This record gives sequence, C-alpha cells and structure tokens, in this order.
Amino acid sequence: MFHEAVDVCRAGLASHPGYLSARVTLGRALIELNQFQHAQQELEQVLRAAPENLAAIRGLADVLQRQGALPAALAQYRAALTIVRHDPDLEQTIEELERQIAMPKASEATGALPLAGEDDSQEPAGTTMRAIAIAEMPAVEFDGAVNEERTHALATVAALEQLLTAVHVARAQPSA
Repeated sequence: MFHEAVDVCRAGLASHPGYLSARVTLGRALIELNQFQHAQQELEQVLRAAPENLAAIRGLADVLQRQGALPAALAQYRAALTIVRHDPDLEQTIEELERQIAMPKASEATGALPLAGEDDSQEPAGTTMRAIAIAEMPAVEFDGAVNEERTHALATVAALEQLLTAVHVARAQPSA
C-alpha cells in the first residue's frame, strides 16, 4: 500500500512538482517504508516553500525522532505547537521527548535517574549562550555530549527561524 502511494505521488509530482500536499503525502509514505533520508528531503522541500506547513513540520519531527535525533525532533514538535496551540497529543509528545532527553543528562551528571515527579525538563542557566557558541563551532568530531548539545542548538535555531518565517508570513497577510 505505501509503495503504491509512493509511486502515485512521484508520478503526480513529475507533472506538478509544486504540489506540496503530494510531497507531504510522499514524505509520510516514505516514513512508513523506513526511508527516512528520502522522507526528510521531501518534507524539508515542503518547509522551504511553506515554513508553516503543519503536516510537514510534524512529519519532519517524526522522521527525526525515528532516526534518534531527539533534540532536533523536539524542536520541530515545538514549532508545530506554536502553530496549533494546546494540542494535547503534541504537548504529550513534547513532554515525553523532554524527559527522554533530560534522563541521560541527569544520569550522566549524577549517576542516577531523575526521581518520579522531579522537574527534569528545565535547562541549566546559560544554555542559550552555550547553544549559540556551539552552533558556531566547526563540525569536528567531539565527544558525544558536545555533539548532542551542538545538534540541540542547531535544531533550536532552525525552529526559531521557522517561527520567525511564520510570523513574517502572518504579518504580510492582509487582516480581514
């Protein structure tokens, strides 16, 4: 079924390459076929043309999460939540990812897992400045913690860029 969907979408996109809904559908089908790289390319192409496309943002978040890029996935889910506020599914997904990301950090720092009910989702002071400094670092092989912080910082910057683009688009639209 998903192979069929991929074939149909690709055939349609050959004639109508700007049809964004077909690209999102293609991306979702590719996700189901575990072709994450191709899915990510399709969804990112949609987001270059329409940064506020909720289906593409959520699809990209799903791809990143399935690939294990949790900080980048979290940034995309947060970007989706700025578009569709108070979505319980998105809020739950964000909370779960925040816990997953914070757990290894807490256990590395203290050698123990956070206790149930502990607020482990808050970033330490100075994270923003560290994220900016890390984003400017060259892509060199560092230890895993630094690479994770760099990935998180880049994902945060990407999410902020999408948010700013969405604000710009909203401001450019004439008010009714």
